Amino acid sequence: MNFDDLLQRYFATIDLSDHTPRAVAAGLERIHVDFGLEKEGAKRFALWCVLYMFDDAPALDVAFENETERDAARNFMDLMAMSDEGD
Repeated sequence: MNFDDLLQRYFATIDLSDHTPRAVAAGLERIHVDFGLEKEGAKRFALWCVLYMFDDAPALDVAFENETERDAARNFMDLMAMSDEGD
């Protein structure tokens, strides 16, 4: 899943700078629905990552069934934290 494609699919744009909070909330709600319905692990992980970037991701123990998936999510969280330190 390409990040720009996900933004386009859920928010109808790749530039969220002019979106209202209500429009962003609606896009996040659509992601949550698809996340709950998705069975493929890689797609679920991609959706969770987008939710995480918007500070709206479910807790790891709720989102992922096994420890390997939770470890991957923790690694993503660490990478995001490191990229924030560089700002």
